[in-house]
Amino acid sequence: MPADDVDSSHHSPDPPQRAAIPGILLLAYKLLVNDRAKFTGLLVGITFSVFLMIEMTSLFAGVLNRSSSTVFNIGASIWVMDPAVNTVANTIGMPDYVLDAVRSIDGVRFAVPLYSGGALVRLQSGTYQPVTVIGIDDTSLFGRPRVVRGSIEDIFAENAFLVVQDAEFRKLEDPDVGTTFEINDHRGVIVGLAEVSTSGLFGVPTLYTTYRRAIQYLPTARYTISYILVEPKTPEDTLRIQQAVSRLGYLALTKAQFVDRIADFYKYQTGLGTNILLMTVISFIVGLSISGQTFYTFIVENLEKFGALKAIGAKGHELVAMILFQATFVSLTGYGLGIGLCAVLIALVRLRIPNYAAVITFYNLGLALAMVIVIAGISGYIGVRKVLHIEPFDIFRA
Repeated sequence: MPADDVDSSHHSPDPPQRAAIPGILLLAYKLLVNDRAKFTGLLVGITFSVFLMIEMTSLFAGVLNRSSSTVFNIGASIWVMDPAVNTVANTIGMPDYVLDAVRSIDGVRFAVPLYSGGALVRLQSGTYQPVTVIGIDDTSLFGRPRVVRGSIEDIFAENAFLVVQDAEFRKLEDPDVGTTFEINDHRGVIVGLAEVSTSGLFGVPTLYTTYRRAIQYLPTARYTISYILVEPKTPEDTLRIQQAVSRLGYLALTKAQFVDRIADFYKYQTGLGTNILLMTVISFIVGLSISGQTFYTFIVENLEKFGALKAIGAKGHELVAMILFQATFVSLTGYGLGIGLCAVLIALVRLRIPNYAAVITFYNLGLALAMVIVIAGISGYIGVRKVLHIEPFDIFRA
């Protein structure tokens, strides 16, 4: 019995201590939201910072996605190209013997040529419009788009072209099946409307035709094959094919590797990546400065309350928990509001500008969350230092 009494007396203080933390956090919440001016200032600062970070990185992600649109739309497993090619739009022709050599590599199920190039078409109104022309293999039609009006078999008809019905479609004056145009002094006829998974980046419409017609109608250099599309017999054959192509003096990339190569070009060899990074850092600094300064002012104006809590027995770790809870609550609330604001803005802009490229990804959200956590940590650290150094005697003496 005495042992039981000792045990009960030894464990009795634990429940009140555990229950004290939620009460302290509730007090911290009320202390925060009751000062509406400071609370609103903190939310606005972090929300604006998150909005800018998400918007800038989403725009960059959208540009990178659009820059690889042809790779996504064609869908080939392996792309054979000249080693100097950096983007899908920067094509360098290859001689026909490369196609024969690739077809003879052990492990290749099939290999077909692809033409990709720019052209200028003369519309029925007399105006000229730049377009991208994709020439797919005449035999297999590998990489063809999904036809939503007309028939894919009509692409074999004389002068036949398919037009992609995307955000740039109207630049061709809303063509329909049977619409005619001129391309390099040749007559072209729209035989079908097609859809693709990803729109292009450069704001020009896209036409599909056969490979032979593309190299016949469009002025080309000596070599006409832009890419060789390869499907391996098994995934294990991919490395063998890449090594064999390398011995030929050319480059064979998988779909993912080609997308990464294009992304690296825009990130590191153009000013786009640097400008987006600079804007993201500026957004972070803006949010940090606004939230840090406002939170510091909030702590200073409430020092008497924290000092009173310390005088009536609040422990240092409880005051730290209050400060960290306030900083975290404000930061995560501003994070959610910033994401929502950015999502709404992107949706509204796309209603007016269909080719707007911004897209929110998990990477964007994770990057913004990491920066918000840093903002919360620095703001909380500023508040903790100030609160832990106060003395109740000084508060009551004042």
